[in-house]
Amino acid sequence: MKLAPYFPYYKRNLRLALPVVMSQIGQVTVQLVDIMMVGHVGTTELAASSFVNSTFMIGLYFGMGITYGFTPLVGQAFGNHKMAEITRWLKNGMFSHIVSGVVLTLIMGGVYFLLPFLGQTDEVLQLAKPYYLLLCLSYFPFVLFFSFKQFFEGLGNTKIAMQITLIANVINVFFNYVFIYGKLGFPALGLNGAGLGTLISRVVMPVLFILYIAKIPKFKTYFKQAHLERIELKRIKEVLKIGIPIAFQIIVEVMAFGIGAVMMGWLGETPLAAHQVALGMASFTYMISLGISQANTIRISHQMGNNDFQALKMAAFGSTHLVLAFMSFMALVFILGKNYLPFLFTTDSEVVFMAGGLLIVAAVFQIFDGLQVVMLSTLRGMADVKIPMFIAFAAYLLVGIPTSYLLTFVMNIGPQGIWYGYLVGLGSAGIMFYFRFKYNLRKKA
Repeated sequence: MKLAPYFPYYKRNLRLALPVVMSQIGQVTVQLVDIMMVGHVGTTELAASSFVNSTFMIGLYFGMGITYGFTPLVGQAFGNHKMAEITRWLKNGMFSHIVSGVVLTLIMGGVYFLLPFLGQTDEVLQLAKPYYLLLCLSYFPFVLFFSFKQFFEGLGNTKIAMQITLIANVINVFFNYVFIYGKLGFPALGLNGAGLGTLISRVVMPVLFILYIAKIPKFKTYFKQAHLERIELKRIKEVLKIGIPIAFQIIVEVMAFGIGAVMMGWLGETPLAAHQVALGMASFTYMISLGISQANTIRISHQMGNNDFQALKMAAFGSTHLVLAFMSFMALVFILGKNYLPFLFTTDSEVVFMAGGLLIVAAVFQIFDGLQVVMLSTLRGMADVKIPMFIAFAAYLLVGIPTSYLLTFVMNIGPQGIWYGYLVGLGSAGIMFYFRFKYNLRKKA
């Protein structure tokens, strides 16, 4: 395969992707900082953090997924230079996200009452319950931030979200330090301190977006014009028609990892803490690939608006090359650093040893994770979301999770068995998404 024709696409994709990658790094860094700081408080706190985050992220990513449907709609209108279409999508998209954000916040609050039935120890559950409630309070402002973010990324502007995310990350680290360890006269709150830091940083994020919009005339014009537009049921249905399948695609994968965390909790606190450590590092590499992939969605949506399918194909494969190269490099880092990287999160020797074993599996599965996320982003840019939703369901819940259970609890492989199930699920999804993309290209040709 000749790579030279792809060089211009690598350059364009990276230029668009860099702010998105930085934004994704900022978001996952918030989680990693929480894990690091909480891990140095105690293993039980780390296990409770793992349990809550694995459960809460199912709902959080569902809300984020609904906003992802915004980008291809706005992007295609922007690619066609249709200002009126952009503002109509803005009005109806934001309205849809605000309503769905309120509803989902109430649903996530109801999940609190199910926590005692998920098989965790009393010690873990006692710490987990108040921490979960703090995260619930952060739900709506985070979804609102993502609604702004996906709109502006549809316009090809990825820098504002990056800047806001980095500011919020600094705020989170500061308040984590103050509340977790009890500084500046505040009591040491441990895990709840991490929840407070996350809540404050997530409230700040949409507020900063509103300030950006108010101060930049070009952006302010979009919102002024959108205010004059009507709420249209047809457009709301279109936003949700794309957003909800994307949300289910995401939630199915997150649910698979969440179910894996619950199963890991059945093995004890130490395996659950090790799972959180290894997953934190795997999430970091995934978020970088996700950043490249989200930029890819923008590029694909613009090419769809221009009806330039050759450029679409080159952009898609260019992004795939970048993601697979990065994930392959990080696989080597995980293998070589498996005995050292976990010490960033905990000093518990048992947790470090077990996390190192999980990183070996992560080194392989993240390559397939990279393939599935970039292929899925391409399909989203083409507004192909329904069939990929069913593919994700089959790969993660019908293949991956049963494999995890079989290897761990029937064949008694231990904690690594759960992660081998992740590997099988991600590999199946990546391959099927690739063939779905090839099918779409043949139809467009």
